[in-house]
Amino acid sequence: MSRDLILSRVRANQPKAVALPAVPLFDGVLQDFKTNLERMGGEYLQGDPVTLIKQKFPHAGVICSVTPEIAGNRPLPDDARQLADVDLGVVRARFGVAETGSVWLSEREFKVNALGFLPQHLVVLLDPKAIVPNLHHAYRHPAFRDARYAVFMTGPSATADIEGILVRGAQGIRSLTVIAC
Repeated sequence: MSRDLILSRVRANQPKAVALPAVPLFDGVLQDFKTNLERMGGEYLQGDPVTLIKQKFPHAGVICSVTPEIAGNRPLPDDARQLADVDLGVVRARFGVAETGSVWLSEREFKVNALGFLPQHLVVLLDPKAIVPNLHHAYRHPAFRDARYAVFMTGPSATADIEGILVRGAQGIRSLTVIAC
């Protein structure tokens, strides 16, 4: 049989198209995200991000934002060392993970990776519809195929000594605030 004959028979005998099955939505995804983020020391806020940032960080002197929603007062530097005196960094996460309360950020979101670690405080804007249920879903997210560098951030930097005294901000950001928008 010729190739063309085989292909024409395959095309003629295709099954009828059917609608894809409905995928269940997990009602607790947003609540799980908030609970797990807060358990790890982060904070979840809803509302106008400009207003919330002004209220939560009234004394932030140096603000570096890589989002169109928030205007910083210092442009993002090329040299990461120039982020050392930044009070507040603002980025937008591609997605969040309910299971861990994490936000996923790559070099595309940070522009300069140190923006996620050198400022005193980090605000992450997140679309609540972009929260996936668990890490299995997260690893299948298309963003992974495009990233050379990525991190799941879950709360501020923290460490505890042998006596169990917890210190936040010891090696990085002192606070992580996720704003739904």
